[in-house]
Amino acid sequence: MSEKSKLPSRLPYYLISISMFMLILSSFFLLQLGNTFIPSSILRQIIVNSTSMYLKPNVKNESFNLPFLSSMSSREADCSNLEVVASGQERKKFCDPRKGVLRVYMYDLPPEFHFGLLGWKGKGNQTWPEVDNPSHIPPYPGGLNLQHSVEYWLTLDLLASNAENVIRPCSVVRVENSSQADVMFVPFFSSLSYNRFSKIRGREKISLNKMLQTKLVQYVTSQNEWKRFKGKDHLIIAHHPNSMLDIREKLGSAIFVLADFGRYPTETANLEKDIIAPYKHVVRTIPIKESAQFDQRPTLVYFQGAIYRKDGGVIRQELYYLLKDEKDVHFTFGSVQGHGINSAGKGMSSSKFCLNIAGDTPSSNRLFDAIVSHCVPVIISDNIELPFEDVLDYSKFCIFVRASDAGKKGYLLNLLRGISRDKWTKMWERLKEIAPHFEYQYPSQAGDAVDMIWRALSLKTSSVRLNINRKNRYRRAEVFLTSN
Repeated sequence: MSEKSKLPSRLPYYLISISMFMLILSSFFLLQLGNTFIPSSILRQIIVNSTSMYLKPNVKNESFNLPFLSSMSSREADCSNLEVVASGQERKKFCDPRKGVLRVYMYDLPPEFHFGLLGWKGKGNQTWPEVDNPSHIPPYPGGLNLQHSVEYWLTLDLLASNAENVIRPCSVVRVENSSQADVMFVPFFSSLSYNRFSKIRGREKISLNKMLQTKLVQYVTSQNEWKRFKGKDHLIIAHHPNSMLDIREKLGSAIFVLADFGRYPTETANLEKDIIAPYKHVVRTIPIKESAQFDQRPTLVYFQGAIYRKDGGVIRQELYYLLKDEKDVHFTFGSVQGHGINSAGKGMSSSKFCLNIAGDTPSSNRLFDAIVSHCVPVIISDNIELPFEDVLDYSKFCIFVRASDAGKKGYLLNLLRGISRDKWTKMWERLKEIAPHFEYQYPSQAGDAVDMIWRALSLKTSSVRLNINRKNRYRRAEVFLTSN
């Protein structure tokens, strides 16, 4: 048989070989292309807490398994604000609003509503501090003030999205034109205003906190942005349970960022429109390499805090009398006075289980102190709402106990003593993985508390926009008829 007659019979083999080669080549090309979105060197710098140039965390040179980085859409992945120049150094690029997951318009409220409450005074008519220089950013008060500082971190993050030298994720971008925004941000430091200015001083007839609330309502509700959708696309942070107490119902159509719903009527605040954000923990974050294992934690159960509470917090004193004399239980009164915070941090990091019991409100920062101490939280709060629960399964790193069961003699200790070392270790390992999601820091980093809140907001705004668009179906036709 001639060579020409053999060619057709070999043709399929040639085609298959060429196809396999092209498939391998294209796969390699796609992998390389994917790496251009978030280079591994940059990703490591984003994840490791030591990249923060303002708030210096305690964890260094450790990698974390952040589940949301692996599930980012191409739009989210393609919003890095870093570029590598010829010298190999990384530098900031301006965030591209077209590629951000969320575009935010922030009202330029006078400093008296935000950084002015921290004693900051700008030059001339300056509204905002220069966030690209950490020394120019006023620090937030320490102690328990910090636990409700959500407003501070989100405002800084929005300002940083327009700063040339601040390296942060570009998933959220501040825009100057409200018509381009997905949400309108109201930068009122309401928790700080309540904590520090709710008492009448000197010759004041009303407190500064009440005065600012009144002025805020007058300003915001007079804006065209508010009138357009009656405030449904506005974001207001009221994390302290007593913040914005006088005006919350007047602005109740907005999206609130809250600690819980304990002091809100359901028509004003609810899960359908609002976001539950974590407290900022006040104890030191335990680095993974320093985290004590099961046998290195001599205390079985730890609780330190106010014991005599009202409303749902009655369970605290019930548990106190049940547990106070148990040899492997630490259940005592504690406060931030003296070395209270350091004492609590050491106690949690050397305990297997940390109690998070309802107090005056369903939530407290104690849960988040336990998480960053890698002490398995035991949640005894029937009405608690948890941050990011749509993406985090708390049952994998927390124990939930109904208050009615916890109050039964012997129930709680029998439950916790029955948890094996292997089961506890699995929860401990999961705590170490998810702890970075509860870190507030500046600049923000992918998967931290600031980034997680923005992601939660993007889901809320999608729902808000859907409802608005549905109501607009026939409205435009009616406008055309009336105009003719």
